[in-house]
Amino acid sequence: MSSIPEVSSADNIERLLIAMRPRLHRYCARMVGSVIDGEDVLQDALIKAVEAFTSAGSIANPEGWLFRIAHNTALDFLRRRNRQEAMRSGEEVDMIADPADIVASHEIARTSLRTFMRLPVAQRSSVILMDVLGCSLQEVGDVMDFSLPAVKAALHRGRTRLRELADEPDDAPRPELSKAERDRLGAYVTYFNARDYDAIRAMITDDVRLDLVNKARVAGKAEVSRYFGNYSRLTDWHLVPGLVEGHPAILVFDPNEAASAPKYFMLLQWSADKIANIRDFRHADYVIDGAEYRL
Repeated sequence: MSSIPEVSSADNIERLLIAMRPRLHRYCARMVGSVIDGEDVLQDALIKAVEAFTSAGSIANPEGWLFRIAHNTALDFLRRRNRQEAMRSGEEVDMIADPADIVASHEIARTSLRTFMRLPVAQRSSVILMDVLGCSLQEVGDVMDFSLPAVKAALHRGRTRLRELADEPDDAPRPELSKAERDRLGAYVTYFNARDYDAIRAMITDDVRLDLVNKARVAGKAEVSRYFGNYSRLTDWHLVPGLVEGHPAILVFDPNEAASAPKYFMLLQWSADKIANIRDFRHADYVIDGAEYRL
């Protein structure tokens, strides 16, 4: 972790949360196996951090403090989802963690979120913290509340298991959009790309809700209509229907960047044949990091 000065004021904690948000999301998403759920976990963790800060006083190691909150929040999420794996502390053995291998670390950092979910929680956490986020053994132990030998054991086993998984074929079924999903998602994308916002307004419910992630939340057709007006003044987007983590989604590309990956995505929720909820990640483009998506 980089060295961040001691945090002792509300202004400092706000700046820290803004600066740390992408890295914290990277950890949460890999812990829970989803960039979308990872953002929900991150938001819960940030709320807990703000609430805890009022009574925490001066924080000497703010990054470690935030990662510890994110770690515990991710574990709470896993328990609630009933997918908690056995939390092994590892034997108290004096074993040395695998030597740092830059090539191997880069390969681990590119590991799919679905593959990370096949590791027991302790192994998953230690590998993400050290090989994806670059923490030291001591920092990993502080976040997980593990002894140094236990961290070494979990890290060694996690790396070994990931190497085994890398050699296994990926036979997971490829999700597909139903015809109804293709039709209504395609209609929204077509109208949006044509900047026909009157047609889009006819598709949304009167009490539609908009979550402009990391920016604002509004409700009601009048308020959400201003959101479409803001897009009308921008030229850095082109929408394409697809899937993100198996969910019907809208992938957003920058037409000024040829052959580029999507910059971010949007999710829609429907009530009957009307759009009831829009979730737009334009101001949280870090969320797409590591996401499995298809056009």
